[in-house]
Amino acid sequence: MVYPFKEVEDFKVELTQDHELLRSTIREFMEREVANRVEEGERNGDLGVVREKIRELGLNGLDVPAEYGGSGADYLSLIVATEEISRIWPSVSTFLLINWMFTNAILKFGSEELKKKYVPPVAKGERIAAFANTEPGAGTDVAGITSVAKKVGENYILTGRKIFITNGDLADYIIVTARTSQPQTPRWKGLTMFVVEKDFPGFKVEGRIETTGLKASHTTEISFNEVKVPEENVVGQVDMGFKYAVSSFDYARTIVASQALGIGQAALEKMVQYSVDRKSFGQSLASFQMVQQKLSESMAELFQARLLTYWAGNLLVKGKEEEYVMVASLAKFSATEAAERIILRAMTVHGGYGVTTSTGLERMLRDVQILKTYEGTNDIQRISAARHFYRKFLGIPA
Repeated sequence: MVYPFKEVEDFKVELTQDHELLRSTIREFMEREVANRVEEGERNGDLGVVREKIRELGLNGLDVPAEYGGSGADYLSLIVATEEISRIWPSVSTFLLINWMFTNAILKFGSEELKKKYVPPVAKGERIAAFANTEPGAGTDVAGITSVAKKVGENYILTGRKIFITNGDLADYIIVTARTSQPQTPRWKGLTMFVVEKDFPGFKVEGRIETTGLKASHTTEISFNEVKVPEENVVGQVDMGFKYAVSSFDYARTIVASQALGIGQAALEKMVQYSVDRKSFGQSLASFQMVQQKLSESMAELFQARLLTYWAGNLLVKGKEEEYVMVASLAKFSATEAAERIILRAMTVHGGYGVTTSTGLERMLRDVQILKTYEGTNDIQRISAARHFYRKFLGIPA
């Protein structure tokens, strides 16, 4: 019954009234302040005044301890908030996700000096952060990073190019992974994580990248031409950046799953509303069995994905990080693919209107393609979950 876990308690999902208060507050805020800005923002490719509004709400540092300028909420709060935000505008949740990844990495691995210097401004929304890991030849293969940081005196000289970097042209601070030692066995050794400021000479935004979805999210290519980075800006230990980067992606993975939950919820609501309002052959679409079937299948998949996602979050909150890593991978591909199927069913129920842009369903379908790809593609998540299972529960290298 509980295999491969030990007991039924391992499957507990616990949410509190604080989580419900956060959820209802964000839903009301998104519907009142943000919903009417989505289409214009996607056309313009920018969140505009919404960045200031979410700053005023205190979302930038939602899980950052109060001593570093944050709200002190737990990881489950990020999942709750992300789902409600993504129900209205997924590009907003992506902007926040990258800022959360930055502060989490610094808090988890950085020195006290780095925490005091860089976390409060980002947590308060006074500064914007980016996380630069992916390169033209190294995405899933993090160990394949070729950007180089050479030690010269009390500084590192950083040279390299990064691609698909969210917030890259907006960021004041950027976490960058680069090679500080020659490739060795195992391959992951020799990468180091740094904090780079946008004003460091040699940093350049090469340009924005047009993507199919999340069009108000700033996806960019950036470069580093002999950027002098102070030694004190090394995050954690030298040559251990691979593990820090992977841990950061693990942290982000369930948040991406909750983005998909929000999109799936929005598509489900549109399907329901249209089926009630639209009349055909003298009766509402809701009375047709084929529509009822699509609704039932969509509810089942959405609810399953939601339970899996929040279960993953609970495992992390309880400190069961090894178990969390496996379940987070399951949640990521399950939730994103469930959302895609729900959107397609909603489009079918809408008939001819389903293929217009006015319903918002077309935008949802484009957005979810990004979710299936970033923070570890869904194909990789399937492999990662299985390998983790074999290693963690059976002790078999895979």
